[in-house]
Amino acid sequence: MEKFRAVLDLHLKHRNALGYVLVSLLTVGGERIFSTAVFQCPCSAAWNLPYGLVFLLVPALALFLLGYVLSARTWRLLTGCCAQGARTDCGAALRGALVCAQLSAVAAVAPLTWVAVALLGGSFYECAASGSAFVARRLCFGRSPGCAAQLPLVPCHQVQAPDVQDLQKELKAQSQVLGWVLIAVVIIVLLIFTSITRCLSPVSFLQLKFWKIYLEQEQQILKSQATEHATELAKENIKCFFEGSHPKEYNTPNIKDWQQISSLYTFNPKEHYYSILHKYVNRKEKNQSIRSSKEDTVVPVLGFVDSSDMNSTPDL
Repeated sequence: MEKFRAVLDLHLKHRNALGYVLVSLLTVGGERIFSTAVFQCPCSAAWNLPYGLVFLLVPALALFLLGYVLSARTWRLLTGCCAQGARTDCGAALRGALVCAQLSAVAAVAPLTWVAVALLGGSFYECAASGSAFVARRLCFGRSPGCAAQLPLVPCHQVQAPDVQDLQKELKAQSQVLGWVLIAVVIIVLLIFTSITRCLSPVSFLQLKFWKIYLEQEQQILKSQATEHATELAKENIKCFFEGSHPKEYNTPNIKDWQQISSLYTFNPKEHYYSILHKYVNRKEKNQSIRSSKEDTVVPVLGFVDSSDMNSTPDL
């Protein structure tokens, strides 16, 4: 039991990192399946380049878009933004653009993993590069006259000239070098971005920990209370339907209340709230709007506040 609890604590503390590792492993597995079971280079001068690029880039694009779809923050940003009367001032548009940039950075993890693993494998790049006229001129410089015409056949091992077939090793070396360069660049950029966002954080390290614990508890209690309230309301409506009576009055938040607590969180150093719900219940007047003001800013290190919903909890 103690060992199980230790594993659970480890999962809770490093859920974010474990999530990225799981996504990366699934991406690696998917790439291996594609490259071995699905990918078949046509070995044609006309088709090698588009075929290889499609397998290299289209799955990466699909994973990138999937990252947007699976993010709770995406739907918090988009839901109701085109409705009549929605706020469209420059400040709100700028904050939305900053949130989109953060979403793009998170969504790029899986596609970059796909491209890096595909380049390390070399199959997609070999096929695409062998059909490129630019690569053919560079690789075949100083070789036999028929080198450029035979280069598209290299991935299929159909070239009789040994010196031309040996170009496959050079293509694979180029692919693997590009893969390692991409991995190094991503790690460096991620390290720089994380360091800058932490340096610019308006709150301390321990307060961030407390903030995430608060959000986890808030979402759990909100889901529990919402389930209880919805169950009671449904029971009352069904009971009145069968009995032909009028239902009792239930105090349920109206549309504006739900809209306000569903808006994006912005940080204000003068009014320190841990969530948009926390800000809503502490408003000075009942009809006061809690939408972002000019002093509110989007802080990258606090992006986890909008990433949580009633079906997920923030990462510790």
